Amino acid sequence: MVAQFVWQVEETAGFESSWVTLDDLVLHAEGRAVGQLPEPYWLSYTLDTDDQAATTCLTITAATPTTQHHLDLRRVGDDWTVNGEPRPDLAGALDCDIACSPLTNTMPIIRTALHRKPGSIEFLMAFVEVPTLRVIPDRQTYTHLDTNGDGGRVRYASGSFTSDLTIDSAGFVVVYPTMARRLPPEHAATQDIRQQGPGSARPD
Repeated sequence: MVAQFVWQVEETAGFESSWVTLDDLVLHAEGRAVGQLPEPYWLSYTLDTDDQAATTCLTITAATPTTQHHLDLRRVGDDWTVNGEPRPDLAGALDCDIACSPLTNTMPIIRTALHRKPGSIEFLMAFVEVPTLRVIPDRQTYTHLDTNGDGGRVRYASGSFTSDLTIDSAGFVVVYPTMARRLPPEHAATQDIRQQGPGSARPD
């Protein structure tokens, strides 16, 4: 599948958009995000996984009004590097997780099919703080709650925080309560009006 997703990210008072290619469990994504919290920033990223939806490479550039940050995060087997420097504290992790990015909840979910079948699994994640791009180890638990015709619900937990995510049939976040909500490509309310204006293209 090839798809574009757009999320309104309530936690950052911003948005994220990502072009995603998913071939079985091999995922490639190129995305942009802009936020106003915890400080104004924008970022761009490219993410690649192996055939088990496990991160192989994540590159990010983030900018604030006063500085730019760059991240090159890579995994080979159990070995991770951050900007070329070994990070043994991340050994055993399979996934990256970009703060306030609904996209990066996808990989552990599709690898384990927790949006489709029962289970509860703890993961060690390479968690990327935004906008500093500092990488820290973070333990998270995903638990299957239920399924429906369009996908299912999966409970995310990290520390004392929990949230019940609504996931579509392909394994992507639709609603992440308190953090983000996917925007559907609906007909624009003003499209017909704008087509009547002098500055709008008209259909043949």
